[in-house]
Amino acid sequence: MLKGLYTAYTGMINEQHRMDVMTNNLANADTNGFKKEGATSQAFDSVLAYKIKDLSEPGNIPRLISTPKGVDEYELNNEANEDYLQNRVTRVGMNLGVKTGENYVDYSEGPMKITNNPLDLAISGNGFFAVEYTNKADETFTMYTRDGNFAMDRQGYLVTQDGDFVLDENGRRIRMNTALPVSIDRAGNITQEGVQVATVGLTDFEDYNYLERYGENFFRTLDGATEMEAEADIHAGVLEMANMSVVTEMVNMIAIQRQYDSNQKVITTYDESLDIAVNQLGKL
Repeated sequence: MLKGLYTAYTGMINEQHRMDVMTNNLANADTNGFKKEGATSQAFDSVLAYKIKDLSEPGNIPRLISTPKGVDEYELNNEANEDYLQNRVTRVGMNLGVKTGENYVDYSEGPMKITNNPLDLAISGNGFFAVEYTNKADETFTMYTRDGNFAMDRQGYLVTQDGDFVLDENGRRIRMNTALPVSIDRAGNITQEGVQVATVGLTDFEDYNYLERYGENFFRTLDGATEMEAEADIHAGVLEMANMSVVTEMVNMIAIQRQYDSNQKVITTYDESLDIAVNQLGKL
């Protein structure tokens, strides 16, 4: 009977985690260049946990807590028997549940919004703008973003809305003449009165698994990240919006809430059954 309590409990924890991810997506529905997140999970019968330091076992030997009766330890620890074990475990039964997995980022391109501001840039294709980011401790890092809502500061530097410097193709700050109009073509070339001033840098990566989200719409590289040339175009006077649908996220939230409520009802039912078994049947 207690197996059902554990199954429902893990289900509630997983749905709570999914709800946290969905609400974060909704909170950033109006964030330029935001990439939505999703959550993964695994069935407990595919993730066998160890029961460590159990003094009830002879010789204090670690044992898989989900080992069903009729399946010996050799079968569980022999990877060559994986397919056989999966079928055997299904036949004899197992303590099921849900293991909350890792979050993932959907890097698909978001919809475009026309602003007609020459310093608003959007990327069509794969790639990121490089930004010289300075944190509150005055430490400087190179961050990457799809948010092209840029501006020109008083010194003529191309900066983000928070004042961080946008970098060119060589990793240098971009500086323009504040008194002249600006034109940016699809290759990212910045010209003023027919003279090329700089080129907006675009960077892409071989494997996005080596990128880590930082804040709302920044990404930073992890050890092992390999840069590559971005095959993309830059559109001036356009901004990329968040790649999510508010309606879809709301529908998913309703489904998550219903699944959470179902698991809660299971726990309530088990609690009532245990109460009857202990306080009523136990007196007979």
